Order: sequence, then structure tokens, then C-alpha cells
Amino acid sequence: QVQPVESGGGLVQAGGSLRVSCAASGSTFLPYTMGWFRQAPGKERAFVAAISRSGTLSYYVDSVKGRFTISRDNAKNTVFLQMNSLKPEGTAVYYCNALSYCGERRPAYNSWGQGTQVTVSS
Repeated sequence: QVQPVESGGGLVQAGGSLRVSCAASGSTFLPYTMGWFRQAPGKERAFVAAISRSGTLSYYVDSVKGRFTISRDNAKNTVFLQMNSLKPEGTAVYYCNALSYCGERRPAYNSWGQGTQVTVSS
């Protein structure tokens, strides 16, 4: 089971960029496809992006394609989400979690880190 620690969130104007990070605490991400999820105010947590164990494959929810890029540094046990051209609807708490296999969009575990807040002002 992974123990993620998310960081890097903040306040940004619409059209701006932000990079959030997810580090493993007391665990390792190496065996897993890793994903980013977000929970906007009043909504359920939803899938955003995922990356394969090797980092060679990635996939995204349609609404962020072309603007967000997921990456990972296996040597540092860290996963990143670079977010460009941010929109106000991107305001949410962002979380990372493992996925059961590449192509999946549901988290493998029900436990979550504290997340990192991203607020996009219009």
C-alpha cells in the first residue's frame, strides 16, 4: 500500500501554471502505475491522469489533455503533475494514488494522503 505525500499546490490566476508533486513516505511507487485525482468543492473525487511504472505510457481525462503532463522520477520515488493553462474549474484538492494496472482509472487503495489545494482565480 502506498503512502503518498502531496505538495506544491497554491493560488494561481487563470492561464497560469503550477506543478504538484507526490512523494512516497515509508513506501515505494516503483511497482505501481500511479495516478492523480482531484476533488472540487461539492463534487466527488475524480481521475485526472496516470502514468505507467516505467513512465513510458500516460493517459488523461479529456478535459486536461494538452494542458496537463504527468511524469515520474523513479529514482526519487516521486510523481509530478505539470498543469498549464489552468482554468477556474481546475480548483480542487489534488491527490495521488496507485492504480491496479495501466489503463485503469480507479484507485487501487481507499486510503489517501492529505492532498494539495490548487486554487485558480478568474
